[in-house]
Amino acid sequence: MKNTKQIPNAEMIKPKILYYGTPVILLNTLNEDGTVNISPISSSWALGDCIVLGIGLGGKAIENLEQLPECVINIPSPSLWENVEQLAPYTGKNPVPENKKKYGCTYQKDKYAISGLTPIESKTVRPTRIMECPLQIEARVKNIRIPDHSPNFAIIETQAVHIHAHKEIIIEENHIDPQKWSPLIYNFRHYFGLSNQLGKTFRSEI
Repeated sequence: MKNTKQIPNAEMIKPKILYYGTPVILLNTLNEDGTVNISPISSSWALGDCIVLGIGLGGKAIENLEQLPECVINIPSPSLWENVEQLAPYTGKNPVPENKKKYGCTYQKDKYAISGLTPIESKTVRPTRIMECPLQIEARVKNIRIPDHSPNFAIIETQAVHIHAHKEIIIEENHIDPQKWSPLIYNFRHYFGLSNQLGKTFRSEI
């Protein structure tokens, strides 16, 4: 039997949330009247052209995606954290769902106005992009799944169809310069940027 050692500085905990440090996304979806809803989310991962999103049920974003399976995944830089936070207390769902109401959320339809952000036309999908975000990814929804073990949110599988990047973060035509680009990080409900570079993987092309 393999010997195990107790680690004296590690304890079992039961945190209320597990936002252990992921990029913030501003998800643009289309409302039924053709206007755009902006939803700040902090659960996502990407592999190839597949981007998987975690979205709470009962809100406007999931309702919109079920009606029109298109979206724009806008990725803000740390300098936009206050714009992101301006969106946090509002929902595009009317009436306000009970689970949001208990946190003090109120209804607001014009998310661009309250956030101070600017819409720009997308190339293929109907929701607009956010001009200020250095990365804007047009995507189509391929699958929506609600986990049996956690029925309060949906797992949304999307496929990136067009990727837009600010010129100042592009290097060698199709690469993002990691020295110039930093996503806004949501770390246990606090906003952070990236620290200084520590190194790079052997597969790095730049």
